[in-house]
Amino acid sequence: MSEDASSYPPIDPTNFDLIVLGTGLPESVIAAAASANGKTVLHLDPNPFYGSNYTSLSLQDLSSFLISHSAPPPSPPSAPSDGHDFTPAALAARPLFSHVEISSFAPDVLGEEHSRKFNVDLCGPRVLFCADKSIDLILKSGTSQYVEFKGVDASFVYNENGKLTSVPDSRAAIFKDKSLGLTEKNQLMRFFKLVQQHLEDDGEEGGENESRNSRISEQDLESPFVEFLNKMRLPPKIKSIILYAIAMADCDQDNVEVCEDVLKTKDGIDRLALYNSSVGRFPNALGAFMYPLYGHGELPQAFCRRAAVKGCIHVLRMPVIAVLMDKSTGHYKGVRLSSGQDLFSHQLILDPSFMVQLPLASSPPGLGSIKRRVARGICITKRSLRSETSNFLVVYPPRSLFPEQVTSIRALQIGSDLAVCPLGMFVIYFSTLCHDANQGEKLLNAAMDSLLTVPESAHPESSTTVHSENSAEEKPTVLWKALYIQELTMDHFESISSTPMPDGNLNYNNILHATLKLFQKMYPLEEVFPETASPENPEDDNEFSLES
Repeated sequence: MSEDASSYPPIDPTNFDLIVLGTGLPESVIAAAASANGKTVLHLDPNPFYGSNYTSLSLQDLSSFLISHSAPPPSPPSAPSDGHDFTPAALAARPLFSHVEISSFAPDVLGEEHSRKFNVDLCGPRVLFCADKSIDLILKSGTSQYVEFKGVDASFVYNENGKLTSVPDSRAAIFKDKSLGLTEKNQLMRFFKLVQQHLEDDGEEGGENESRNSRISEQDLESPFVEFLNKMRLPPKIKSIILYAIAMADCDQDNVEVCEDVLKTKDGIDRLALYNSSVGRFPNALGAFMYPLYGHGELPQAFCRRAAVKGCIHVLRMPVIAVLMDKSTGHYKGVRLSSGQDLFSHQLILDPSFMVQLPLASSPPGLGSIKRRVARGICITKRSLRSETSNFLVVYPPRSLFPEQVTSIRALQIGSDLAVCPLGMFVIYFSTLCHDANQGEKLLNAAMDSLLTVPESAHPESSTTVHSENSAEEKPTVLWKALYIQELTMDHFESISSTPMPDGNLNYNNILHATLKLFQKMYPLEEVFPETASPENPEDDNEFSLES
């Protein structure tokens, strides 16, 4: 890459309000928001593609990216200070992926030609709720004209018997669901009615007694959501659907000893409200979720295009080798490119794949600390997990695969109609939170084995056995498989900030919350994407493109 960088002409101008390194979704949102507020922005990326850790790549490029970003990089050369009033601090790559396992079981089927026809998400599985904050941001920023979406057909819960139970997403779906008994349907209807009344009354002004009686008490709202569901006498099957397939809880809520993130009732109610408001929001997406055509790598590209319209300068294949620090104050001043050029700015945003090698005395405590990890897996098949459905979500609640499973696992199958793979093939993403690679690999291998036929060579040492009522049925065979562990980390040092890595959630709400909070900290007097019509296409700014 440095050879490509050396052939670039010098960047002009050399002074900016903001320099952003990395074109992941958080970096691209900040670059677009700053550009929309009239800031001069330079957006750099050492990669030959947009998206960084949020990109979508071909199978071959994805394999290369994971392998190159999992090995400890060589120490960067020390950059000379050249007698200026600043000192260059080396910028080092940080390996955020580990335990990368890639297996191709059908190289004759997935040759180089077919490999290039895939757009595989690095941060999958991921979907967007039709009513979540990312959709609102896409609409407000005007990036909706650069990306198209399609609804996800359905979602299911995997139970202990190896069956997939449909997640009801409306009152009509509850009544039509043959897997629910009459008593269960009535219990579920009463619960949703109570939640709906609480939300309606909570949004009203005043506090009449009648309104208060239909609200959930403050004591219940502050209690664990699982306790409230038990109080409502919901059966385990319904409780599991609500907790893990609608409220999307990560950990075993029934086991307080191992649950690191107990979901409160008030937060659970908010998640139910998000799910409910997402169902049917758009006419061509009848369910709660949707997915971008050509993969999630389209989202950062859309924000980059929006930033470019507002004057942001983008340069790919341009590594940054050092951060320039003022000799007298120790504050950030600029960056040094691999081409040797020095550029200056007031603020710097870093992709979390990079870290500044500051002197120990200058480094804040806890810099780059890793709290948890996300285990991710990808499988390619030539047959759908369900013959009648191409695009759907599967949630494995805790203990649905084996007793020691303490976190939920999510799987997402996407077909060729979303332009992510060749016709007749399917991409299936898996993810779960974990503390170490052994735990993550055990969980994902168990999930894959429950629905897929994975050749023995993929994980011969796996000792987890999943018993399924469907085991006699023929399961799709895996043609290609990737499994890797991703770190979760975020840094901050004065005017140098590192954006968040893709988290273990299905949507981007927490990531965007952290991103917008970072932007507002940098520019407290500026509005994120001021509502001004785009001069080149003002009528398109509030439209949302959804494939039928």
